[in-house]
Amino acid sequence: MVLGAVWCPDEKRTEIATRIREIKQKHGLAADFEIKWTKVSPGKQEFYLDLVDYFFDDDDLHFRAVVVPDKALLNHAQFGQNHDDWYYKMYFTLLKVVFEPTCQYRVYIDIKDTLGHEKVAKLHDVLCHNAYDFSRKMIQRVQRVQSHEVEQLQLADLLIGALSYLHRGLSTNSAKLALIERIKNRSGYKLTLNTMLRENKFNLMIWQGSGASS
Repeated sequence: MVLGAVWCPDEKRTEIATRIREIKQKHGLAADFEIKWTKVSPGKQEFYLDLVDYFFDDDDLHFRAVVVPDKALLNHAQFGQNHDDWYYKMYFTLLKVVFEPTCQYRVYIDIKDTLGHEKVAKLHDVLCHNAYDFSRKMIQRVQRVQSHEVEQLQLADLLIGALSYLHRGLSTNSAKLALIERIKNRSGYKLTLNTMLRENKFNLMIWQGSGASS
């Protein structure tokens, strides 16, 4: 399992979305074509490589992921929690290195995620509580959105998919392997080890079990 997030300054959101749509059109795709890891194929390889390069070239775009290599390691009973509790903790583990106390954040989750409306409200509570943001001045909003309407979410899906493919040991799609290699080259990381906690462009944590569950 991989949880991931792309973030950018709010004032750059529209500019970034416009640039991604321009890349789609450059490759003969409709502006509303939805970027998805499952759509990566040799025929669209250059398009997806351009997207990866754009992510690394734009200083306003950042990515953070938490990889859970083996969910069989989970032992919820040991920590007095259920799977939902653990999932909320993983979301906070994902986002805690993104949050800065002096900034404000709006968190958008793909509506196809497993979190329903009540669970999203609970996630907002958990994030604010763990960040000591009891007045919700920092984490202002957590809401579900349609990923086909938000280019940044589509970009997150692409990067999350690459990490999942790599950590599952898959190798049948040459275009997906090419994207993974491009991400390795541009990030300077193997993608199988933790990055430094303060890594600001492509931040990665490989979850090792008990440390993240307690």
